[in-house]
Amino acid sequence: MPAIAVENNRVKIEFDVPEYATHLFENEELELKQLALFFYPYIHNGDISSGKVAEILGIYKSDLWDLYGELGLPYFDLTEEEFNKDLQTLTNLLG
Repeated sequence: MPAIAVENNRVKIEFDVPEYATHLFENEELELKQLALFFYPYIHNGDISSGKVAEILGIYKSDLWDLYGELGLPYFDLTEEEFNKDLQTLTNLLG
């Protein structure tokens, strides 16, 4: 079970990893993906904004969207009806 501590408005999460898996945390790109995966459900549920997560990870918001796309995770969760409505709004705005 992970240990979670909150101090000075920061959350620190510690958990044990088997020795054979420690190499997974030595690659910066892989670490970024793991952290992005950690935050994904919170973004999806509206608990935190993608902009805030990007800020925490030290990347641009558009890079976070790209990262989720590479991982096969939808950033936008629209129904076909919502998509068509948004497309019509964009079409109207563009004239």
